[in-house]
Amino acid sequence: MTTALDTIQIESAPNPTAAVIWMHGLGADGSDFVPIVRELDLSGCPPIRFIFPTAPTMPVTINGGYVMRAWYDIFTPDLVRREDEPGLRASQAHIETLIANEKARGIPAERIILAGFSQGCAMTLQTGLRHAEKLAGLMCLSGYAPLAAKIAGERHASNHETPIFMAHGRMDPVVVIERAESTRDMLKALGYKVEWHEYPMQHSVCAEEVEDIGAWLSKVLA
Repeated sequence: MTTALDTIQIESAPNPTAAVIWMHGLGADGSDFVPIVRELDLSGCPPIRFIFPTAPTMPVTINGGYVMRAWYDIFTPDLVRREDEPGLRASQAHIETLIANEKARGIPAERIILAGFSQGCAMTLQTGLRHAEKLAGLMCLSGYAPLAAKIAGERHASNHETPIFMAHGRMDPVVVIERAESTRDMLKALGYKVEWHEYPMQHSVCAEEVEDIGAWLSKVLA
């Protein structure tokens, strides 16, 4: 199947029956989280196809207009005072195409997890909460929900019961933990099931987090 985005794909075993579409953060690319797959304990999981898309390039305002891989533009350090709604919606459409591709390959929506780090986390929530079919789960690492004020009106009932994994570093200087906590609290207030983890780290991933991700994948894909 084809998509406008380049992807790296890894299968944990032959004939995958589940998929994880994993979006990278600002300035990275699809290779960024490939090494994490080898560190995950997937012994309790079915065969999984991991799809790592690479975001388009665009000038990023907060970085002086420097052109880099980005899912959407960022205008201010607080991330949310002014948001790039057209960019967010364009990337949402790209991710919807990736979901459609996996369905065409025989993996139903309810066996597909959206995952992402930082901007990739934002795209996981932007797309997953609005997707018109139930997904297996949303894995949200070191990020936040964009266009938060529009979620209540735009979310789709199909994913109201979809499990959400949120993980964040207490010393994160890029997406401060208060931003993630406000997302968590908003999701819980809307009735979502959020599994929250925090770690003594900055804007990164740690070994304990990788262990928790593996356990969560085993649980939601059992």
